[in-house]
Amino acid sequence: MAGLKHVGAGLRNDAIRRRAYFIQLEGTCSDLVARFLARGQRSTARSSNSDRSGDVTEKKPVELALAWLIPPVGASIFVTIQCFSYINSYVGSGGAMQAITFGPAALFGVSFFYGAWVIPPLLALAGRRASDWAMLVLGGLLVILSMLGGVSDGLRDGIHLVALELLAVTLPGAVALILSWRHMRAR
Repeated sequence: MAGLKHVGAGLRNDAIRRRAYFIQLEGTCSDLVARFLARGQRSTARSSNSDRSGDVTEKKPVELALAWLIPPVGASIFVTIQCFSYINSYVGSGGAMQAITFGPAALFGVSFFYGAWVIPPLLALAGRRASDWAMLVLGGLLVILSMLGGVSDGLRDGIHLVALELLAVTLPGAVALILSWRHMRAR
């Protein structure tokens, strides 16, 4: 019986220690939360005195350049999947499909078109009014031409390519156009 009392007392003391430890943790967590909230109030007080709005496009042209780099990545993904779809169809037909061949002028035009995707991000970094207009016009032209080409290729090679082009190139291009327009209006 004495052994049971000793075990019971040990368990009770252990439970008391655990409870005290959790109370100590609760106090520590509440202190951390109070400090975090106080820090947040100080930072909002500083930002409320600022005359800049919270618009991302006002802060740095780097975000705008990054927004213009996403559509060419989507275009490269689209072209890669389009090539694999064509090869799959060509092999599946046993070589009975007509092969698509490109002459030198067509290869130069395609490389020029996809190389032109680098120009809108560079114009975004220039930060001048004229370069902003050039970025908007050239980027919009690239998005529209890419959409038309992707949709026509998708109708020829498979409807899944139309969905891929709209999702990978047109949607990010439209977002970049909207951000460019907001950037220009904010200036």
